[in-house]
Amino acid sequence: MNTIELLKDDFKLFLQALWSQLDLPSPTRAQYAIADYLQHGPKRLQIQAFRGVGKSWITGAFILWTLFKDAERKIMVISASKERADNMSIFLQKLIIETPWLNHLRPKSDEARWSRISFDVNCSPHQAPSVKSVGITGQLTGSRADLMVLDDIEVPGNSMTELMREKLLQLCTEAESILTPKNDSRIMYLGTPQTTFTVYRKLAERNYKPFVWPARYPRNQENYEGMLALPLQEDYDVQGEKSPETWAPTDPERFDDLDLLEREASMGRSNFMLQFMLDTSLSDAEKFPLKCADLIVTAVNPTVAPDAPIWSSDPNNVIKDAPTVGLPGDYFYSPVQLQGDWEPYQETICSVDPSGRGTDETAAAYISQRNGFLYLHEMRAYRDGYSDQTLLDILKGCRKYNASKLLIETNFGDGIVSELFRKHLQQTKTTIDIEEVRANVRKEDRIIDALEPVFNQHRLVVDRSVIDWDFKSNPDQPPEERLLYMLFYQMSRMCREKGAVKHDDRLDCLAQGVKWFTESLAISAQQNIILRKQEDWSDMMEAWLDDPQQAASHMVMGMSLDQRKQARQLKGKTSVQHWV
Repeated sequence: MNTIELLKDDFKLFLQALWSQLDLPSPTRAQYAIADYLQHGPKRLQIQAFRGVGKSWITGAFILWTLFKDAERKIMVISASKERADNMSIFLQKLIIETPWLNHLRPKSDEARWSRISFDVNCSPHQAPSVKSVGITGQLTGSRADLMVLDDIEVPGNSMTELMREKLLQLCTEAESILTPKNDSRIMYLGTPQTTFTVYRKLAERNYKPFVWPARYPRNQENYEGMLALPLQEDYDVQGEKSPETWAPTDPERFDDLDLLEREASMGRSNFMLQFMLDTSLSDAEKFPLKCADLIVTAVNPTVAPDAPIWSSDPNNVIKDAPTVGLPGDYFYSPVQLQGDWEPYQETICSVDPSGRGTDETAAAYISQRNGFLYLHEMRAYRDGYSDQTLLDILKGCRKYNASKLLIETNFGDGIVSELFRKHLQQTKTTIDIEEVRANVRKEDRIIDALEPVFNQHRLVVDRSVIDWDFKSNPDQPPEERLLYMLFYQMSRMCREKGAVKHDDRLDCLAQGVKWFTESLAISAQQNIILRKQEDWSDMMEAWLDDPQQAASHMVMGMSLDQRKQARQLKGKTSVQHWV
């Protein structure tokens, strides 16, 4: 068998020869395993491998190998964006031109297509190009292909919310109609999960057989549900000294232990588990106790609140137009009823979690309390540390909501932020108490311990504007970064594992404010309603004995307790106790 036949027969040899031509190092074990699965895998497959393993490069080489064997094949490359798909086409064209033993694939006819959108190789004239690139949201219908490569179709920008993921999955379904009805036609998905409930999991349920190659040998194989790459499964079956050490790198030539440790520290445990360990196990949902569905979302009045907002998980109460970044099925709900009278808040505070300049945020949350219910009016976040402008803006919010207390975490700066606030309070002649709070419990435990009981009792009411602001915040950042800073993303991914989320400033700020009201939350809203009714009845009886005509008029007019008291004062009368 000559060299050409050997290259046509074995894609791994072709890959090695091509990379040698490009002066690239020889493929690693993981890369060879991906190449083998591309060649010998099923008709419908998906490859999930850790970020940076070179999936796209290997698949690009596989496309060339497919044309190398049969120039008449028609191939479509689909990516999350048109630009990314076009880059694959440009990469393939460059290899055809610069690789001597691939030059024969260059089209001989001047009428052949040769653009980044689509191009032909040296083949028979056909309506469909040899290779066509398109974005996942582009025009898919009307095309035909023998091989479809969907490369990294899931990115943070199109998978942040469940609605986005459902739309993406629908687009994947449309790709099926493009595949030609041939025995050797194939569809291949390549990617790295971007969310805990990735579309790649749904594709596995649709018989797209996964090949999963994490960066480390996992601590719990069960999380992968039998989808680990066969070479890694075989490693586990080996006994004795050759058996793999748990959490050891699976491809040390690509990423050694130190490199992976640094990446985990920089990107956070949850992101590392997704993008490097590819762990999307559904069991993780139980580890996340803070659910968006446990909140009551409505318009929050800045000065008054009802006796008791009533929570309900009835589907009719789902806020369908609210951007949800929580786990799938975790929606926001409006109250089914606002019960009782509307009265002023018993206390309003501003909770501040300061930070220095850099990647962390200084966060401020404005929270009020009435009848054991907490109301989140607004949240603000700043990336410039504790500048004068930031501190003054926080105080402006305090005046807006008539906050009586300013809670400041002193773990950062050792109290310097409090002193800066006091200076601005004097300059602006603002009256507000400053309370310093020092945390001495591990952050993850502190946050969950403060918020979980409140969530379980549905005692936290969130203004709808907070959700919209949170989703639109940091617009200049890339989608994957924006997501990490969102309050409700941090909330839904928070668990008791150290480093559960990379950024937690907004959530920590909220937890600090909620914890302050813990004692007040012991008050039963129903008890308050009963006491209020008793007070109302006693006042009415006293007013009736004092001035029956006036009391009857007030009753007919439907006046509240406070309105009746005010009316009596205006008339110059006071209630007198009578004994019968």
